[in-house]
Formats: sequence, structure tokens, C-alpha cells
Amino acid sequence: MKITVIGAGAIGGNLAAKLSTAGHDVQVADARGPEAVRAEVLQSGARAADLADAVQGRDVIVLSIPFGVAGQLADLFASVPDETVVIDTANYYPGMLSEPIEAVDNGQVESVYTAELLGRPVVKAWNAALAETQRTKGVPAGTPGRLAIPVAGDSEEARKVAMSLVEDTGFDAYDAGTLADSWRQQPNSPAYCTELTLDELAAALAAADRAKDAAIRDSLPERFAALGAHPTVDDVVEMNRAAHR
Repeated sequence: MKITVIGAGAIGGNLAAKLSTAGHDVQVADARGPEAVRAEVLQSGARAADLADAVQGRDVIVLSIPFGVAGQLADLFASVPDETVVIDTANYYPGMLSEPIEAVDNGQVESVYTAELLGRPVVKAWNAALAETQRTKGVPAGTPGRLAIPVAGDSEEARKVAMSLVEDTGFDAYDAGTLADSWRQQPNSPAYCTELTLDELAAALAAADRAKDAAIRDSLPERFAALGAHPTVDDVVEMNRAAHR
């Protein structure tokens, strides 16, 4: 597939490299320009591109940008065909990674808000796994203990495309239903960054509690500080799991 990843940070860089390794034609665009794309992201064959050019003629566009800024791309996406699948990977951390957003604080689902800003439907994927988990723990299909990633979206066809790409990055894809249900994979639900298998993920999504999960999310600075100076990815995963015991 012809894929563009917008955003060359930890998640975007991981996805660009993994999807290129899987055989896809991958471009990486960054608001700061092609020179902002790190060399290691391009080692697998992905290409840096200008943002304006990178959204044309593509099958899939992955948004790996800070939550709440998708509206800045609305004009750019106005010319993108309806059949292009747009995947949102962002998460909302008010007061930490973004300013508080009233609509989301009042209950609007994160990716529903993003879709409104962007002016087109999106699929939610890859948001519920740590960047380091995505970078180091993807394994071939059929490997015992393979970790799973939830995928939510209103279009069944678009959701299937996103699920196939999740599989290509080394994880089992779980059909998490419509975008309105994607709050179940937002921070800090039982399914969020807790490294679960396909068999475990369904129960974790079902156990989500919006008020409780938001409170756990908002306590992250204190909980993370308690891990010490150099926590490992396993330390962070255990912290997330422990919050729901």
C-alpha cells in the first residue's frame, strides 16, 4: 500500500520503519520539514517528503501528531479523496501533553473530536501501546504470546485496512468496534499500554470506566515519578496494570 505517516516522533518513526520493512511504500512528513525526519526512520526504505505533497495519491495516511492539533491540517485534507484511510494514533493528556480541551473533558471521545477537527472520518489504532512496546515487541503472526492492539472505526472497510497494517507491524489486531467505543482504548483504561494478548484484550476493553480511567490518567505524573529516574518499559507496563488491580 501507499502510506504516508505524518509525524516523525517515536510512534510515527516506529510505524514508518515497520510498515516500510513490511513492504509498503512509505513516506514520512513532518510539519518542520523533511529535514526533521531522523535518518534511522528512513533506513528501512521510507522516504521523507514535504507535507503538502505527502497526502496526495496515498491509500493510507497515519496521523502521529499531538492530540488537538488536527485542525491545522483540515485545509490540507480537503483535497484528500474520501477513500483514503486516515488513522489517528494520538492520546489526550490534559495539562501534560496538551492544554485542557473542554469538549473532550465533557465526554466527547478523543478520536471523534479529532475527526471533527480534521473534517473527515478516522480510525483509531496504535494509540494503546507504548512506543517502546511497538518498537521492540512485535513478532510474526502465530507466535505464542503475541501482543494485541485495538482498532476502532466507523467504516468496516477502513477498520479492516488498519487492522491489516497493525498485523504488519507485528501485533494481533483486535476489532474494537466503532469510533464512539474507542474511549475504551484511551488513557488510562485497562487496555491502554498494558501489553495484553488477543485473548486478554476483550475483557480489558469491557472493563473500561471513563471516570476512573481519566482519574488514573491524571495521576500519571505522580505515579511515573515513583518509578525512579530510569524506568524500563516493563516498569511502565506494570504501573499501568497495577492501577486497575
